[in-house]
This record gives sequence, C-alpha cells and structure tokens, in this order.
Amino acid sequence: MSKVFKKTSGSGHITLYLGKRDFVDYVDSVEAVDGVIKVDPSGLNGRNVFVCLACTFRYGSEDIIGLPMRRNIWIQHLQLYPSTGENATKSPMLEFLLKKVGKQGYPFSFQLPTNLPCSVALQPVPNSTGKTCGVEYEVKGYISHTALGTDEVIDKQDTCHLIIRKIQFAPVNNRPGFKVHISKQLMMTDKTVHLEASLEKEIYYHGDPITVNIKINNETTKVVKKIKVSIEQLTNVVLYSSDTYIKTVCSEEFGETINANSTFERSFQITPLLANNRDKWGLAVDGCLKDEETHLASTTLSQGDNEMQGILVSYQVKVSLVVCGGGLLGGLTGRDVTVELPLTLMSPVSAGKNSKVLSEKRWINVLNYEYLLKDKELHIL
Repeated sequence: MSKVFKKTSGSGHITLYLGKRDFVDYVDSVEAVDGVIKVDPSGLNGRNVFVCLACTFRYGSEDIIGLPMRRNIWIQHLQLYPSTGENATKSPMLEFLLKKVGKQGYPFSFQLPTNLPCSVALQPVPNSTGKTCGVEYEVKGYISHTALGTDEVIDKQDTCHLIIRKIQFAPVNNRPGFKVHISKQLMMTDKTVHLEASLEKEIYYHGDPITVNIKINNETTKVVKKIKVSIEQLTNVVLYSSDTYIKTVCSEEFGETINANSTFERSFQITPLLANNRDKWGLAVDGCLKDEETHLASTTLSQGDNEMQGILVSYQVKVSLVVCGGGLLGGLTGRDVTVELPLTLMSPVSAGKNSKVLSEKRWINVLNYEYLLKDKELHIL
C-alpha cells in the first residue's frame, strides 16, 4: 500500500486521498471504495465538506447548447466535516491513509451496488478531442453549505476529484467451451449439411488466440468452398431505451474445400486485438486512466437477476460455410450455413490484485442467446 493517489482543490482547503483506483466487481459483491479527505477548517467560512461517488454515463463528447451530455446512473453523498458521527469502518486501507494524512483526515467508504456496469469507453473517431463517451466513476470532494443537487453554485476551486475504475476479472475456474450443432437443408436438394462448432474453453484472455473446433458432414451434392470464422462484439447500450450494436473485431477466411458427400474436421485459431480495430468508431474498450493502454472491452458478467444500465458487452464466435450451388444455376442456389457460439473475453487476475474467487453462483453473459442450453451444448431453436 505504498502508492497513494491524491488531488487537492484549487483553494487548497481540501485534499482527496485514495489508496488505489481500480475496484473489483466479484459479481455478487464489489470492493468498497475507501478514501480520506484532509480538511483545513480555516478556509471553510462556515461551510461543510462533502464527498460523493458517482457512476456516470457520458453519451456525448462535448456539452451542447449548455446542456451536459451525461447522466448519473448512480450517485451517493456523504458529509465528512463537521463529522456526523457515522464513521467509516476502519479497513486496512483507511488505517494506512489516516496514518499518512494525520489528524486532519476524515475517512469515508462507499459500497457500490452489484447492478452497476463496469468502466467502459466507446472508441472515438480518429483525431477527435474532448472526453470519450462511456461509463465512468468519479470520487469528488467539495465544500458547500449543502450536498450537491441543490441550487447552490459550488466554486470549482472548492472541489477535487479522481476518476476510478470498476473492473471485473475472469473467474479462476475455467470450464469447457460451448458446442453448437446445426443441420441445414439447402435449396433444390433433400439432403443436409451438418455443422458443429465448439470452443476449447469458456473463457479466453485478451490477446490469446481463440481455438474454434469445426466438424462438417456434407451429405449434399454441393461443395463447401470456404469457411469463415469471425468474432463479433455485441454492445448493449441501456439508458432511456435498450439498443444493441454489433461490430466484427476479427474475421478470417479459410480456403478449405469440402466436396459433396464427404466429412471434414479441423481446428482454427483467430485472435481479436484492439490494435487491428483502431479505426472502428463506437467499439467498446475497457475504461483506462489517463494515457494508459487498454484493450477490447471485457465481457460483462452478471448474476442475471439485476437490471443494469449503461454499457454491457458480450462476444460471440460466428462460423459460416460458403456453399457453392453448382449446376446451371451456379451461385444462385448456394447458401451460407452459419452458427454462433457465446464467447467470454476477459483479463486474468493480475499479480498483486485481490484474487478473491468469484461466487460459485452461475454467472452469465448479460446478452441472451436464442439457444437451449443443455449439458453445455447449444441447440439452435
């Protein structure tokens, strides 16, 4: 706990201290946001000192005609000075900060609810300026007669704030991946093409190659001339309404030919990287602090019983067979055979991070698939 983050107000009368800026969401609970504000009473002039924690959805990079392009999804205020007698429980983090700050330090602790989204940003257009759209968390200390939300105008010189992140790590225990099977009858034939696709494991880490196992049984007289494997990011933006945006983050074509009345089995690897998607406006990426490097947004995990607002992210692997019709009509009778598999893309627990294991409760991707789940096998409805 040697590193401390702090921010002092322009007036110098309050200073915000945090021991860290990343707070882990374990699906069934979230790490408490603990901190301390150092107060110099000499410049308060009868006013109070407050601290608030806000989860904000910014849906525009700049203010338009004086209106803020953001909405608070969740916000909570605490009065620190004069003390209300409701002292924060002294966690090891608070004990460390209070020892560093001294007698003028006033501790606080926020407990985030589990139905709030993680910190996510939407990739802006190249060369854009201003704040990016997305979900962000901010701890703010301020001097005022009353808590924010009243008509009182607070001088910016009497405020100090730090951006923090709410993050999720991949569950420690990985499981076998999903399997999807589809049988499709093509035009002008009474025979079918059977396609089975599966993933080796359920969770993949950012930057790791994703292995897709494919089995094909072509009972028709047509020829499969190539196989397309792609990964799509599904971003569900939930605010006043719910809208889902789908962007392909990785796609490759494999020139495998599966002749009529033949079978095929092979594994393919593809790797989705943010570096290959820098030009895609609106792509969801994990929230970052200042100029830190980031990556594609992690899959949002949920217990399934909470309604979230903000930006929720999931992924799917799409496998398509491009079938050549053949005969006099050629490509007119050809048709793609496609299946989709849920994919969980996340970061592992880093060294030095709290490695508490996620709850044994079954967590789910927040976007529902039109599948019937049975013994880890998905059957197209």
